[in-house]
Amino acid sequence: MANLEKPRHSAECLADAEEAVNKLRTALGQSGITLPSLRVELASYGREAPCPLVELGCCNIDMVRRLTAVLPKEGIALR
Repeated sequence: MANLEKPRHSAECLADAEEAVNKLRTALGQSGITLPSLRVELASYGREAPCPLVELGCCNIDMVRRLTAVLPKEGIALR
């Protein structure tokens, strides 16, 4: 009998996403910034591709200004 279950993300893929979130949380914390909603999107644990998404959450204008202040002034290339 064929396996009819939809493929899910591997545990490794989700672990990578969780590690990335933890590293971002730590880096932001070192600048005095906390994003309470920062997490791997819950639906990522049960859905097929694409790879997991990260929820950054909503923030107020003051937080936007604080984030802007700690980001590099020169552009960086995103992969």
